[in-house]
Amino acid sequence: MPFVNIRTAKGLLNDKQKRQLHSRITELLVEVEGRGHPDFSEYVVVLIEEHDPGNWSFHGEPVTKEALESALG
Repeated sequence: MPFVNIRTAKGLLNDKQKRQLHSRITELLVEVEGRGHPDFSEYVVVLIEEHDPGNWSFHGEPVTKEALESALG
């Protein structure tokens, strides 16, 4: 059973983006690991964990939500 854990800063993904991640990652695992068998999707687990941006750092510096959004363009 594949388990995919996505960790991201809280507030960067909206509900539509989360649904897209769940769906597309599941589809990819069905295609690759499940060899295209649609029933394999029953065994795919995708977990999105959102953490407060203040708990993240890059190069030893705390990261703000604004800095993360700016990096994404």
